[in-house]
Amino acid sequence: MKKISILLCLSLLCFKIQAQNSTKNNLGTWYMYNGSHKISNKFALKTMAHFRYFEVASEFQQEIYRLGVNYSFNPKLNLTLGLSYATADLVYNEPSINLYEYRFYEDLNVKSKWGKFNANHRFRLEHRFIHKDIYNNITQSWIRYNLNVAFPLSKKWNAYAFNELFLNLDRSKRFAQNWTGAGFTYLLNSIVKFKMGYFQIKTSTNILKRLQLGIILNTNHTKKINI
Repeated sequence: MKKISILLCLSLLCFKIQAQNSTKNNLGTWYMYNGSHKISNKFALKTMAHFRYFEVASEFQQEIYRLGVNYSFNPKLNLTLGLSYATADLVYNEPSINLYEYRFYEDLNVKSKWGKFNANHRFRLEHRFIHKDIYNNITQSWIRYNLNVAFPLSKKWNAYAFNELFLNLDRSKRFAQNWTGAGFTYLLNSIVKFKMGYFQIKTSTNILKRLQLGIILNTNHTKKINI
């Protein structure tokens, strides 16, 4: 596991050097919190807060908050209904008016097992209410499909890879974005997990490169605490 830790540190250093030396292909970073909080046998609360930057630790791009209610049909199938709020700076390295938006979303999550690989499929429908500026408000409907495949390296470490497709249903050209990336997770204990990865965001006109640094919390409030 020491080798994996050294590899992660070297990767982060290389990415930082790349970000400093390149203006066209700046390496941005997403600092992420994701949480799942079980409140009954069937229901859980899903929480999220992301702080996203055009560079490793500067040049704000977006922050997004999400809250959802999750219902589990069985161990392999669950549904989430929720609300997101996001604000974003649309222009890199220049002053601009921040866009903000509200999103209602519905997730259908399906888990499957491929030998030693754990696969998660997420189908998301989003209804976006976007405030572009003082005069312009628009609504959009998006469909997203995310495939995340994880492989256990040890009891504590996992490697993962993912791909997510975004389609904008309100445009004649439906394709909006495609995210592809990979990384590692480290299980600190039954509640806390750390995540580090790298991915690329492909649009019709650009490819953005991003680091992911995150913490994941999973709590179970149905367990009785003996005092």
